[in-house]
This record gives sequence, C-alpha cells and structure tokens, in this order.
Amino acid sequence: MKPPFSYDDQNILASHNSPGTVHSQNTNLVYYYKRYLLQKAMSVFEWRLPETWSRDYFLYVLYCWGNIAVINTDKYGVIPQGGTLSGYDIYYQPTHIQISNPLLSGNLSPRIGVDCTLFKLQPDYGGILDLVGDYAELMAIVSETISINLFNSKMSYVFAASNKTAAESLKKLYDQIGAGNPAAVIDKNLFNDDGSPAWQAFFQNIGQNYIVDKLLSDMRKIESMFDTHIGIPNANTDKRERLVTDEVNANNVETYSKCSLWLESLQESCEKANIMFGLDLWVDWRKIPDIPGGGDPNAGDTID
Repeated sequence: MKPPFSYDDQNILASHNSPGTVHSQNTNLVYYYKRYLLQKAMSVFEWRLPETWSRDYFLYVLYCWGNIAVINTDKYGVIPQGGTLSGYDIYYQPTHIQISNPLLSGNLSPRIGVDCTLFKLQPDYGGILDLVGDYAELMAIVSETISINLFNSKMSYVFAASNKTAAESLKKLYDQIGAGNPAAVIDKNLFNDDGSPAWQAFFQNIGQNYIVDKLLSDMRKIESMFDTHIGIPNANTDKRERLVTDEVNANNVETYSKCSLWLESLQESCEKANIMFGLDLWVDWRKIPDIPGGGDPNAGDTID
C-alpha cells in the first residue's frame, strides 16, 4: 500500500467503515453507537463559525468525509461545501476539489489555496468513520452479550417431574416463588410416602454465570479507549486501585498528542480562510487539556 500522503488510497479505504473482524448481528445497535460516538468526537473542539453557516453540515462533512472547502459563490456568498479531492502537486497533495451541488453555478472545481480554503481533519485527508465504526461494533457486541447474560440469569431452576400433574404443580410453585410470596404452598402429592421429594431439580450457579458487572466495566474501558483516540481526558479506570499520578499524566499526554495534530491543521485552515475571505473563523479545545509541564498550547486563542 502507498504511503498516507496518497489521498486516493484513503478514499478507497474510507468506504470500509470498520476493520474486518467479528461483527454485531444487531445493525440498529451498531448504528446507535456510531451516532453516539461520532457526536462525542465532534464535541472535543469548540468552533466560532458565521451565523449564516450550517454548523451541523460543516461538522458532519468534516468528520465523516475528512475535509471540507470554504468557497465564494455568487448567490450564497462565502459558504462551506463538501466535495471530492482531485489532482496532485509535487508532494502528491490534492490541488482541486470537485463540488457537486445543483443549487450552485460557476466554478465548481476550485483550486485549493487559490480559489478556496480546504479544512482537513487529519493529515491523510480522511475522516474518522473507520475509527467510530470499529468502536461502535465492539460496544454493540458487549451490549448484546449483556442482554443475553441478563436473560440467561433469569433461569434459576430446571425440574424433572414424574407426570404432567406434578409438572403443573411445580410450575405454580415456581410462579409463587418468582412473584416474591413469603410463603408458598406445595401439593403433598409431590412427596413420596417416606417424605422425600418426588421430583428432581437442576440448580444453575447464577453467581458464576452472571458477568454483567464485568461486561459493563469492559464497556467503559472500550469507551475510554475511544476517548483517548479523540482527545477526551479520561483516567485508567481499570487500574483505579493502583492508579498513580504519573499514569494519569501519561494518559493525558496520549489523549492530547493526536488531537493536537488535528487542531493545528484546523487552526491553520481558519487563518487561511480568514485572510482569503475576510472571515472570523476559529477553533479551539472545548476543555483545555491538563498537560504536565506543557501548559496551555494555545494560550490566548479562545472562543468568544
């Protein structure tokens, strides 16, 4: 495979929203977690955008497609538009963006840096749907397992009765116990002449089979891993009893490092768009990361 500077490869890979692995059977559940995680990722940065722009359109195109252009139109003025990257320069970077919008006319293939400003989320021009899809699959599988384990934990007893009458009596007995009645009356015919029970019962070890608490902990760990990827501060909760300050600091650095690269690119694009079109765009951390020894990397650049 070519290096990541070839955005053509990234366009091909972007069609695969999740790596090849075991997939959840409940596609609606996967879709739910995709929406949840995508919105969570979009909440990391705070934007200052023109009031006439659609904030939702801007953010969804940027995070899903990986890039969005700011162009000047005759009818709508300066607006953001998604499109398809084309061309390449000496560094194999795209030179144009092909915009397809039936409400627009004129130059729909502006040159990047000359006719438009391109915002890119990541250095390879790709979005984060692959990352979101991977974690959504994991969370959906854990959620399915929780439901199955909860359902299976309800089955406490399996009886073996000698006849149909005894079976019905045992069903009624179980219903009374399951309803929480303090006292349950049993048919004396369910006992032998010597007083021993005339049935056999199979008891499941519910405590051993019940793993919902562990699954919920795993769900939180998976979400914490996603938070680390997208720049949301979190602690190593699976090591809570042995957590030390250095481990928290190391996690903060790991959380900050990747998204700081995204933020630098987006802030650079804001500056270019402001110069080219006379705008007042800006983006910054919604919550400034606590980086040991680093301070605020963007001190003074705040969203009004």
